[in-house]
Amino acid sequence: MKKNKSAIKRARQAEKRRIRNSSLKSMMKTYIKKALQAIEEKKDPSVIDECVRKAISVINKAASKGAIHKRTASRKISRFTKRVNKLLQKSA
Repeated sequence: MKKNKSAIKRARQAEKRRIRNSSLKSMMKTYIKKALQAIEEKKDPSVIDECVRKAISVINKAASKGAIHKRTASRKISRFTKRVNKLLQKSA
């Protein structure tokens, strides 16, 4: 157990942040999987476009809230977009 008030408060804050960040990261992964699944199931192009836009939006939101670094977000978006384009060309 922590000894002083400030250490106790920091531990409490760190726990809140950890939970918030893990939630944002989980949501980010979920939307990426949904978009890739929509492509593989060959859904309507408008549905695919909406899923991809939402996934990119969620990645940017996680970066703006500090759950992931902005360069990590940029790298994830770049790799995700390349993967989406590759799958779309393959299915076309």
